[in-house]
Amino acid sequence: MKSLFLIVAYLVAVTLPLILSAWVGGPPRQFHQELASGLGILAFSMVLMEFILSGRFKTISNGIGLDVTMRFHQIMARTALVFALLHPFLYQGTPSGGQRPWDPTRELTLTTDFSALSTGIAAYLLLPSLALLAIGRTQLDYKYETWRLLHGIGALLIAVLLLHHTVYAGRYGSQPVMTWVWLAMTGVAVGSLLTVYLLVPLLQKARPWRVTSVVQLTPKQWDVTVKPDGHRGLDYKAGQFVWLNVGHNPFSMKENPFSICSAPAAGPEISFMIKEIGDFTRTICQIQAGTVAYLDGPYGNLTVDSRAEPGVALIAGGVGLAPLLGILRQMRLTDDSRKVKLIYGNRIIDQIAYREELGVEDVVHVLSEPPETWHGETGFIDAALIDRVFSEKEFSEWVFVLCGPAGMMDVAEDHLIKRGTPSHRILSERFAYD
Repeated sequence: MKSLFLIVAYLVAVTLPLILSAWVGGPPRQFHQELASGLGILAFSMVLMEFILSGRFKTISNGIGLDVTMRFHQIMARTALVFALLHPFLYQGTPSGGQRPWDPTRELTLTTDFSALSTGIAAYLLLPSLALLAIGRTQLDYKYETWRLLHGIGALLIAVLLLHHTVYAGRYGSQPVMTWVWLAMTGVAVGSLLTVYLLVPLLQKARPWRVTSVVQLTPKQWDVTVKPDGHRGLDYKAGQFVWLNVGHNPFSMKENPFSICSAPAAGPEISFMIKEIGDFTRTICQIQAGTVAYLDGPYGNLTVDSRAEPGVALIAGGVGLAPLLGILRQMRLTDDSRKVKLIYGNRIIDQIAYREELGVEDVVHVLSEPPETWHGETGFIDAALIDRVFSEKEFSEWVFVLCGPAGMMDVAEDHLIKRGTPSHRILSERFAYD
């Protein structure tokens, strides 16, 4: 129901300017001219809604998943880009220039005023550039913080340029009613950006955390624990994640998303299982106890709290163990009566983290490059392994929680669906799309 409500709300917000423009009316034009205006209006309203979709608003993301919200953000951004690129070409054959005797109000004539067109041209060039930089961020291999700053500034600039172009060059945007609508919508979009970059950091500054320990788990995996400094801590559910900022002021762009591997029942301290794979994570070993940290969260719906299934199946690959470990710890600390099984895959034996804590009961380890002395499962987490671990009844009745490489989750999800597991009993989160 929440997903349906959010979809309806999005459609209403995006199409409202189009509906109001039609209501404002004006002399009729040919179909291709009205289509051109309509695509331009939709493109602008969709660009403004992108600010809301990327704003980490829990009202939107929690319950359907921040990964779903961000994927929708990506799809709608590309849709808006297509509409914007088509917009000017559909005006072909429309009279342009100054006044015509038959069109004293110039409502049927395209403007050639460069001051009104220049902002549209600039936005027309910036929008595909912004989209391409986002799609190719990994291939271009520049820092996440740099990309995030450029993406935010670029989006803000595009919104301002489109506002000017719509009001001063648009047939409908120049109408007083529509001018106020566009100003209001742009204000909300900019306000969401200011919320993320100013308001949230201000709130974080009043709730600092301190690093209590940094422990090496495996050659490239670390356990980082923080505790609240002068406040009660974070109200979260096992399996959720936060944006973590360590050693920088709260207004810094240097924050990264990490799943919480500790359990709420364990107390106010929060732990993270972090693998060395990026600029920040490679410096984990340098973090000292007492270093200030800031948390933005919690986010995510990878949680089994309040679910009624008789069992919980956890399938993890590598560092994907982190949120599932939080779930397992919470179930053990609260004496949860539900049955639980864990499949944990790694490449080599030295990558297995928390091996003693996990134990051996209902825990299946699988290695793709096992040593000769290995007596556990070998290969990858595939359909055959899943069939060996879970029974027919468990496939149909349990809830399955997946976290790991995209390939592993694709295989596991497809096989679970094939075995009759309802989709609402398969929980996963994905943050890599292109």
